[in-house]
Amino acid sequence: MKVGCHKQDITTFKKDCGMLGYGRHYHYMKGVETAQYARAFAFESDNKRMAYVVVDYCFTTIYLKEGIIQRLNELAPELSLRDENLMICAQHTHSAAGGYTQHIIYNMTTPGFQEDIYHSYREGIVQSILSAFSKLVDARIFLSSGTIDKDAEVAFNRSVDAYNQNPEIREKIKFKARNLAVDRKMTLVSFQDMQGNDLGSLNWFGVHTTSVSNRRDKVCYDNKGYAADQLDDWMQKNSPHKVCNGFAQEASADVSPNFIWMPKLREYRGKFKDDYESAAYNGEIQSNKAKEILDGIATHGLAVGNELDYIQAYFDMTKVDIPTEYTSGLKFQKTGPACFGISFLEGTTDGQGAPKLFGALVRAVFNSGREIEVLAARLGNNPEWKEEVLNFYNAQRPKTVVMNLSRGIVAGAKKPEKLIIPGFLDPIVKYIKYVNKVGKGIRTPWVEETLPLQIMRLGQLAIVGIPSEISTIAGDRIRKTLAPVLKQIGIEHIIISPYANAYAGYITTPEEYKLQKYEGGHTLFGRWTLAAYQKNFKSLALELLKEPKERKYIGTQKLIFSKEEIWTGFDDPKVRVY
Repeated sequence: MKVGCHKQDITTFKKDCGMLGYGRHYHYMKGVETAQYARAFAFESDNKRMAYVVVDYCFTTIYLKEGIIQRLNELAPELSLRDENLMICAQHTHSAAGGYTQHIIYNMTTPGFQEDIYHSYREGIVQSILSAFSKLVDARIFLSSGTIDKDAEVAFNRSVDAYNQNPEIREKIKFKARNLAVDRKMTLVSFQDMQGNDLGSLNWFGVHTTSVSNRRDKVCYDNKGYAADQLDDWMQKNSPHKVCNGFAQEASADVSPNFIWMPKLREYRGKFKDDYESAAYNGEIQSNKAKEILDGIATHGLAVGNELDYIQAYFDMTKVDIPTEYTSGLKFQKTGPACFGISFLEGTTDGQGAPKLFGALVRAVFNSGREIEVLAARLGNNPEWKEEVLNFYNAQRPKTVVMNLSRGIVAGAKKPEKLIIPGFLDPIVKYIKYVNKVGKGIRTPWVEETLPLQIMRLGQLAIVGIPSEISTIAGDRIRKTLAPVLKQIGIEHIIISPYANAYAGYITTPEEYKLQKYEGGHTLFGRWTLAAYQKNFKSLALELLKEPKERKYIGTQKLIFSKEEIWTGFDDPKVRVY
């Protein structure tokens, strides 16, 4: 096995451009607190190659990864890097530039697609990958893990009520003990040359990268970035190689680094009043655990083996037929089109959104409208419309839908440019009206719905690339779905690697979804979203059991927009531009 590791500076700053993550129109870049990096890990064995990259931004997009692959094939076609053998994951900082997706909704705060930001990220990530492959050396890979002490102030479940709904939780966790309602395990792979010198490491631990709040306006790699740099400094002292350590996410959708309540702001913060200090503190806890695992890896580590393999396919997640094994026996269940619920727009304790009073009013009005629409469909004589309405609400219930992102319907308005809500109340309302006025809003889905699901094999380890944020228990269910299948080819350890290759909101369990907390409101495809991922990942794993030449094509084609279909935000002097 040959391994190469490289850390590439990709710092991307554009004064007064919006950052991505908190969804607030005022969250603009004013400066740079820390650099951003792409940390690339290249592998080669038996004429196979693959690469895994951890990037200091909010999430990867299909459009960005497509551009990266095109550039890699222009610059280094001999590497044969494609969708299936390249996984690009975000560590999910909310303090970095947005504007690099083809889809409208996550470009609202920039506003619009930012060509220069896209190019900056693309070229930086490409360089990280090429540099990692240029550093390939014969290496050994060791796997180990450790549990962060329960009293370490690193991770706290921010939706304990939803977490407690799951049947796996036999003893309900109290809110004061929310530090126990998370997976405190860190899994780490260490890369060493044949003389035992460190090349770097990769670890996975689930905690949101939101130590830095939306009250801060500088680019920052947040807790995961601090952790990685601290471990780099520690490891570099004893290695002749330029080391690179990646701190990737595991299941973390319901896991926050913040735990001290601020009544005036109705939010939690980290250890210190200074967010950057809190981020460094949280990162140090993660870094120290990684050091501890590395110190014991010689005696406790598992040599993972030299097998490389990979598979990826795109799936339309909006109309997945769900097997009864995932529905407790309910028949004829399906996912639905991507939708935001009001609980998503209300925000989280890491970043508040719409006022609760506004949310209560929306629920009362919209839920009444839902009942009227369902009744009209049942009594009407249009069977196709009836089926569409009933399937839609069955998939999404009990979510109070405020945006149908498949069809660009906002607050029930099929023509959002005519919304009665005035644009001066919130610039994002203004932008929504504008993109529809100029015809951009009706041409394409507003979010990614045809999604890449990916599995990479590194010896006895499988890395499962999930294009969403996934809750603690939902991640565990996917592991349990895949474990008996992948065990047939000698895979004993499964890593959940979210924010991989694309982004489509959250994945919660049906039990969590029912409570419609923030995470449930951002679970786009309805209550069977997790079941759809389980079904599709299982089909992918079954294909991985076969020899490459025998694998059947599954899934569908990726969707890449033309430049004319992408809203740039530059078309109207009344829209904030840069």
